[in-house]
Amino acid sequence: MDSEDDLLNAHDMESGEEEEEDDFYSGGTDDYNESDCGDEPVIGFVEEDDVDDSVMIASHRSQINYVVLKEEDIRRHQNNDIGQVSMVLFISEVEASILLLHYHWSVSKVHDEWFADEKRVRKTVGILDGPVMIPTPDDGGELTCGICFEIFPPEEILSVVCGHPFCSTCWTGYISTTINGGPGCLMLKCPEPSCPAAVGQDMFEKLSSKEDKEKYYRYFIRSYVEDNRKMKWCPAPGCEHAIDFAAGSGSYDVSCLCSHSFCWNCTEEAHRPVDCETVAQWIRKNSAESENMNWILANSKPCPKCKRPIEKNHGCMHMTCTPPCKYEFCWLCLNAWTDHGERTGGFYACNKYEAAKQEGRYDESEKRREMAKNSLERYTHYYERWASNQTSRQKAMGDLEKARLEKLEKLSDIHGTPESQLKFITEAWLQIIECRRVLKWTYAYGYYLPDHDKKQFFEYLQGEAESGLERLHKCVEKELEEFLVAEGPSDDFNHFRTKLTGLTSITKTYFENLVKALENGLADVDSQAASSKSTNSKSSKTNGGGKGKGSSKNGGSSKNLDGN
Repeated sequence: MDSEDDLLNAHDMESGEEEEEDDFYSGGTDDYNESDCGDEPVIGFVEEDDVDDSVMIASHRSQINYVVLKEEDIRRHQNNDIGQVSMVLFISEVEASILLLHYHWSVSKVHDEWFADEKRVRKTVGILDGPVMIPTPDDGGELTCGICFEIFPPEEILSVVCGHPFCSTCWTGYISTTINGGPGCLMLKCPEPSCPAAVGQDMFEKLSSKEDKEKYYRYFIRSYVEDNRKMKWCPAPGCEHAIDFAAGSGSYDVSCLCSHSFCWNCTEEAHRPVDCETVAQWIRKNSAESENMNWILANSKPCPKCKRPIEKNHGCMHMTCTPPCKYEFCWLCLNAWTDHGERTGGFYACNKYEAAKQEGRYDESEKRREMAKNSLERYTHYYERWASNQTSRQKAMGDLEKARLEKLEKLSDIHGTPESQLKFITEAWLQIIECRRVLKWTYAYGYYLPDHDKKQFFEYLQGEAESGLERLHKCVEKELEEFLVAEGPSDDFNHFRTKLTGLTSITKTYFENLVKALENGLADVDSQAASSKSTNSKSSKTNGGGKGKGSSKNGGSSKNLDGN
């Protein structure tokens, strides 16, 4: 499509034309509905009504298959699980908490293990049936603390279910030390070295300071997410939301209420259509020293004496290594400069190098350097475009925020249109943000795509995607500006609305189809190749039988085969 008008016309074209049937990205817009972009509530995404842009961004992707949980939601789920276990097993909530902590907050696992062998579970977890010892008071009716060995009246001695006596001061110090030592306090045992009895929440509540209680309950709520296979924290800095994910439901891309989008599987940023393994490879490559070594190999040569790499970016062939080496040599042949002069070609040439090159003495090193240079250039090509789309995406996110805070209100005043009817502008920006993300990761996909036939098809699809996205981006970024400085309402604004809505719709459809194609491994190329191979095979058999000149479509190739 060569122009924006062509792009819009394609949106309205009938799908019955044969040349359109095989077109990958002419998926139509029957599935497009403006209500997809946030008018309808996203079932299962949030439990509150404060749906923000992250939900709208997510609505441009696959069906929502996760729930974003705030801290109060996590606490409610946690308390529900504790209450359920307590009720079913007829135990206290303190004991239920100990069980769930031990079995990583899996209610079903707790039930299975408990009903299979309650006695074994009690012993393993530390929920004892009764005391293992009964403290005996001395003649004065007082008890001895098992830590400080001081004598205290019975009311100042505390113990868990095991019965080992310790004074409140020692208990307080013991609990405070473990809380400050980290999350291990959640699995705290009796201070008696050989005792397996667990220390429950009631002891922490009774003996901890306010500061230590806050730490303990922070560890407690974090364990509910971090030990749960279905939950993960949002990795965005400062975000305290968690994601409850429905495993086995397709895409791993999720969007938090903080607007951060990431992959639930690997916790890297959202990267459809690229799989997690490719993303890991790409990130390692971007941070690896291998690319530095490739650059050194491609753009430098080692000093013949000290072997330190030297870069030549201008000047003559006379090189002098840095101190303390100070070795002088020829850049081309790497021999001592004392053997060079006017007879060898002067400062800007080397006859010795040319002669040795003709003899093939430098073939291997030159080939290695050329390979490193080509590898570096290829990587740079993909990385620059990957980074460029990331930059464009970040700018688009800033432009979206600016539009929501400033431009929509201004447009509403100028053109007399309610802000609710200007949602098509924010939808366009949200689509651009999502498409920039997809386009960015297609460059990582392309870098690791080895198949030549698929690569050609992929680059065509990628180019069409980039072209369509640029049209949409230009429309909402540049053409919108003239309506912000208009003196009053005009019909042109309605034409702009139609145009932008159409571009958003077509771009959305194209990128959805692009993502599906890449996730399917560009299977269309394989099927087309198999079909072509089958057609050629049938054609060869027909021509081998000597039956005429073949069909009108394959007549040229039939004549050539017959001629051979």
